[in-house]
Parts: sequence; structure tokens; C-alpha cells
Amino acid sequence: MREYVTLACNECKQRNYITSKETKGGKKLEIKKFCKFCRAHTKHLERKK
Repeated sequence: MREYVTLACNECKQRNYITSKETKGGKKLEIKKFCKFCRAHTKHLERKK
């Protein structure tokens, strides 16, 4: 089963993206994506909705 999670920038803490992930994994999602507030590619971490 998949669940929706919000991704927040590690630098400015703005929530920029919504994506889905598998629930059985247990690990928090960490992806390098573009942040329009920092104007750079930064790590985005999974946050609670």
C-alpha cells in the first residue's frame, strides 16, 4: 500500500513537494530536488502533513 508524504527543504524548511511512498519500507524519504525558495538543488526530507 502507498501513502502520500510531504517533502520539505533541509535548508529553508519550506514544504515544496508531495509524493507517494511504500508503507512497508519504514525509512524516511530523502531526495535531492530543486527548491524555488533557495533557488538551488538541496536535500528534501519527508515531513508530516
